[in-house]
Amino acid sequence: MTDDTKRIEAQLEDIRESLEGRPPLDQWHPELSGEIDIQILRDGTWLYRGEPMKREALVRLFATILRREADGEYYLVTPVEKWHLRVEDAPLIAHSLKVSGKGRDQVLSLTLNTGESLVVGGEHPLQLGSYADGEPRPVVTVLHDVEARLATPAYYELADCVVPAEHDSSMLGVWSDGAFFELGSGD
Repeated sequence: MTDDTKRIEAQLEDIRESLEGRPPLDQWHPELSGEIDIQILRDGTWLYRGEPMKREALVRLFATILRREADGEYYLVTPVEKWHLRVEDAPLIAHSLKVSGKGRDQVLSLTLNTGESLVVGGEHPLQLGSYADGEPRPVVTVLHDVEARLATPAYYELADCVVPAEHDSSMLGVWSDGAFFELGSGD
């Protein structure tokens, strides 16, 4: 860890006690401080200066201050600093899926590689895109336009929940938290 990461961690420690839950990133608008040598790989590994970050607590902390802005780029944001970092794909990974209920009453909960859990729904919508090679890219929006990609096991669990849409039986999707998320045509 270097001065940049230590300084960011110290800033967050100073305000952590005053926060309930995630920091209010939508209220923080500092000027760009520059580039920080952090890269998040497609598999969810965080690298600092080319080496995996060993402190899981630091990765979890940094994930709480991660924001994607209108330019499509990702930033670590504190009240006084904003650092650009590189992200290969979605910065977070949803590694497991829990299903409760059935039909319209079904609720899908995902557990992220940061230890957080979230419910797929209006606040955390699910989308199915694809990579250039046609491979499916299932993602859920976490907060501040940050996405979590469903890991293969979670995606296969999700496939078990797919049903035809009520309004168009050729459209397939899943129910969660009272909302239907279209995943594509069954044709």
